Amino acid sequence: MSDAPVVLVTGGSRGIGAAVCRLAARQGWRVAVNYASSRQAAEAVVAAITEAGGEAVAIQGDVGTAADIVAMFAAVDRHFGRLDGLVNNAGIVDYPQRVDEMAIERIERMLRVNVTGSILCAGEAVRRMSSRYSGRGGAIVNVSSMAAILGSATQYVDYAASKAAIDTFTIGLAREVAAEGIRVNAVRPGIIETDLHASGGLPDRAREMAPSVPMQRPGTAEEVADAILYLLSPSASYVTGAILNVSGGR
Repeated sequence: MSDAPVVLVTGGSRGIGAAVCRLAARQGWRVAVNYASSRQAAEAVVAAITEAGGEAVAIQGDVGTAADIVAMFAAVDRHFGRLDGLVNNAGIVDYPQRVDEMAIERIERMLRVNVTGSILCAGEAVRRMSSRYSGRGGAIVNVSSMAAILGSATQYVDYAASKAAIDTFTIGLAREVAAEGIRVNAVRPGIIETDLHASGGLPDRAREMAPSVPMQRPGTAEEVADAILYLLSPSASYVTGAILNVSGGR
């Protein structure tokens, strides 16, 4: 396994991130499972991977803190000695609120974690993967949201705006590093059955929103992971700057 490619998944301890970690390991990647605070959950993902014969390590780091991001990538360097893929999955939502009710602290935290953190992580990945830095190339997949298109009125417009920023960032970075051996793409999940909604105070949101989805059901974290692993893989070798909707037609 020592020659196997390495992927770092931010927010890899739960939900979509955990599904990506497990699927990546099954497809032959060595996996760095990043977590901010759920150490036990991250170690459970690592244990599941290692029990199945894969290789993984849990790495703590809050993508809302620049120093944590630097330390996280340094830990990947120490443990694996290479980096071939980055999945910018870590992100937050908040309680439903109108824009005229939002405090600056909420908005700044949303943008710091969802936007600044993803950009800083991508920068660290580029410095390791780009031929400009003698890297061997690689792939970055950003996790956006259908909220970027739909706007999430009366729910979390700030979250939607942060994901729209991720869409634009994906396109710009893809063009910036396309000649340096790095592909950059994104997925836009729709209504997905994960505990992200619970963290925003709406634990039943996925099931309640099912009638608004053309396919009449929420998606699963595994369905999003399938799309992400495709974009990471050599099967997507001529795909960069793409944003793939995984939304049941929503």
